[in-house]
Amino acid sequence: MTDMRRTLLWVVFAMSLVLLWDAWSKHNGQPSIFGGSRPAAVSAAPPGAPGAAPGATAATGVPAPATAGSVPTASAITPTGVPAQAPAVATGTQVTVTTDVVKATFDSLGGSLVRLELLKYRDNNHPERNLVLFEHSAQRLYAAQTGLITGKAGVTLPNHLSPMTIVSGERTLADGAKEISIRFESAVTDGHQLVKTYTFSRGAYTVAVKHEFINNGSDTVPAQVYLQLARDGNPPEGESSFYFTFTGPAIYTDAKKFQKVAFKDIAKGGDVHEKAANDGWVGMVQHYFASAWLVQQPGPREFRTAKVSDNLYTVAMVQPLGDVAPGSTKVHDSTLFAGPQEEHKLAALAPGLELVKDYGWLTVLSKPLFWLLSQLHNVLGNWGWAIVALVVLLKIAFYWLNASAYRSMAKMKAVGPKVTELREKYKDKPQQMQQEMMRIYREEKVNPIGGCLPIFVQMPFFIALYWVLLSTVEMRNAPWIGWITDLAAKDPWFILPVLMTASSLFQVWLNPKPADPMQAKMMWFMPLAFGIMFFFFPSGLVLYWLTNNVLSIAQQWYINKKLGVLGK
Repeated sequence: MTDMRRTLLWVVFAMSLVLLWDAWSKHNGQPSIFGGSRPAAVSAAPPGAPGAAPGATAATGVPAPATAGSVPTASAITPTGVPAQAPAVATGTQVTVTTDVVKATFDSLGGSLVRLELLKYRDNNHPERNLVLFEHSAQRLYAAQTGLITGKAGVTLPNHLSPMTIVSGERTLADGAKEISIRFESAVTDGHQLVKTYTFSRGAYTVAVKHEFINNGSDTVPAQVYLQLARDGNPPEGESSFYFTFTGPAIYTDAKKFQKVAFKDIAKGGDVHEKAANDGWVGMVQHYFASAWLVQQPGPREFRTAKVSDNLYTVAMVQPLGDVAPGSTKVHDSTLFAGPQEEHKLAALAPGLELVKDYGWLTVLSKPLFWLLSQLHNVLGNWGWAIVALVVLLKIAFYWLNASAYRSMAKMKAVGPKVTELREKYKDKPQQMQQEMMRIYREEKVNPIGGCLPIFVQMPFFIALYWVLLSTVEMRNAPWIGWITDLAAKDPWFILPVLMTASSLFQVWLNPKPADPMQAKMMWFMPLAFGIMFFFFPSGLVLYWLTNNVLSIAQQWYINKKLGVLGK
């Protein structure tokens, strides 16, 4: 049993050191030892007009291969031609719409949303300015794009690379007004015109988007509308290398549920996600924030991902408008969400949208823990104290399980001198030593792994709480007390990490001393190794761990004193 515990501890310690070294390497710009390389920066292409649109081949109707800046037409049966990406620097006229929560900048080239500033959130890396979610510059690209495609040979419909005219109107949400709209109109080409209308609502991170395809030409045109998010493959600026959060596209359908699609999988190609359904949405996820194209009405839709250039990726949802006869207009309504991952609000917008908040593999535990944390915050009015209260409730729930573990540890500590004596007496007779040790354990009614099993039972709950605190956007800029003004940022004075490390070392002193000198040294070194990582963790996570340590110490101290083994 003792050998089993020693082996388990060595495995945990070795893996921790490997992960720590890998995180430190990535933090200093080196490639991960698990493969993959640091994403390249978005190349700053010079401004330029989009290229001409190659037509479909006469024999098969399949479009010619797309090139950067080109606008391919789609296959007559299964369209594949969402237009390629625009240059990294926008080239049209810029116009900004301001509401009480966002400042949205559009480009007349395609009527795309190319910059989105969230007025209620500060940039943790640049506290003097608001957080910018969408951006279209030489350094970053993250934009929402839409347009039309068709399988009809020789016909090119307006898309996100087509110049559009901005219809005049109000640009700032007036006091007392509930909504504000901005309208884009494409030029009329062969009788075809696209009109886009974006409508913002007060207090909302959703935008109602209406597409109107006007066919005043002489022929019927089969048309499709695509809703696309384009993004570079870089993680958000300032993202810590000491913990992992997902950045990339996501697709949801009722059948396949939530699917995260890694940039590297898109680059490889192949069948990496659901391709078609009668429901669902597409999105782009990063730590704390997300964007998604939502269509409430059920109906056929395709889901497409692509690597359109070096370190530039797209995810798109394509829906048929049907055959649009001459003199008629087809309207398509959708919703663009772009904002914080507020779980309750996301769940109300679309099925499965709350899953963009990444809880890892313990979602089944994390969701009720977040609900409880939210209720505590409603009562206490402070997220920091809500964290403390939640840990207290968890410790109460597991009190008797922990008490069993600590009593086992205390008994192990009490028989420690006898075990040490046996090891010295039978150091050349390992088999007899094991027999004598098992005899002592039976006589003293000690289970050598009794202190481990209860801890393993409750570990999933504390891991789930870890992911809750790591992924909850409400922690951003949320103060606790004094110097802790942002629970999502690291402690500026490193007071919490120092206290957490000290409390972990104190727990080692309370625990039974291993008979193996090397194992004893490792037990003292492990809290120091983990403590290094906690210096870079969000203060809310460190507060949770410190609270757990303090309560564990109090309970273990009480049990050790009651059994008379304190200080032995």
